[in-house]
Amino acid sequence: MVRASELLAEHEVELLRRALLEWGGPAHCSDQLAVGMGFADERDLLDQCRRLRSALSEDTQLGAADWARTLLAAEIVFVSDLVGSGVEWQTTTGRDDETTIKTLRVIQRKLARTVSPYYGKRPTA
Repeated sequence: MVRASELLAEHEVELLRRALLEWGGPAHCSDQLAVGMGFADERDLLDQCRRLRSALSEDTQLGAADWARTLLAAEIVFVSDLVGSGVEWQTTTGRDDETTIKTLRVIQRKLARTVSPYYGKRPTA
């Protein structure tokens, strides 16, 4: 269990929070993809994204599975034009692609040790 403030800078936390918010907006997830990301279904993805956004805002401790789901959900929603924000990312978030990918790479490196139990695996609690 670890708090966001122990791992990430404030702007990195804000990127994750904004990415999670995209799932309730322009992004559209199938039940199958949600399950692959470690959620029960699409409804659970949306509910958990709200919970995770709140936990990030309140600097609540999160376990490795929650960090893995947060990172994976952010990666997919940013990149995928089929299910995520994709080419509309800058329009819907106000964040440009270049800055986002650079920040996301930093986040990936900082979370590597925390999420490593889930490399190649479905992140479940």
